[in-house]
Amino acid sequence: MAQNPVSRVAVVILGLIMIAFGVYHFMKPETLVVYVPSFLPLGKMWVYLVGAAFVLAGTAFIAHKMMKVAGYALALLLGIFVVTIHLPNCLYAGDLEMRQMAFVSILKDTALAAFAMYIASNARSL
Repeated sequence: MAQNPVSRVAVVILGLIMIAFGVYHFMKPETLVVYVPSFLPLGKMWVYLVGAAFVLAGTAFIAHKMMKVAGYALALLLGIFVVTIHLPNCLYAGDLEMRQMAFVSILKDTALAAFAMYIASNARSL
C-alpha cells in the first residue's frame, strides 16, 4: 500500500511533539513531580521514566521503526494519565482553575492517545 505523505508528516509532527514533551520532563522535573500520584514512591524517577518513554515513542514515529509497539504503549501511558491524574484532579481539585486545566488535559491526552492508536493500527501503511 502506498504511503500518504500527509499522514507521514502528521506522524513526524507527533513524534517531534512527544520528544519535546520528553525533553521537558528532563529539563523541569520539579514542575511535573507534583502530578505523580501520592501512592507512587520516588516521584521524580517517574517523571524521568515518562520523559524517556515520550522520547522513545517520538523517536520510533520519526524513524518509522517499531511504530506499532510505540503507538500502543504511548496510548496506554496517556490513558493511565487520564485515569490516575487528570480525572481525579478534574473531579476533586479544590481550585476551579485546576479542575479546568485537568479537563483540558483529559481532552488533550485522550486525543493524543487516539492518534497514537491510529498510528499503531496503521503502522505498515504510514
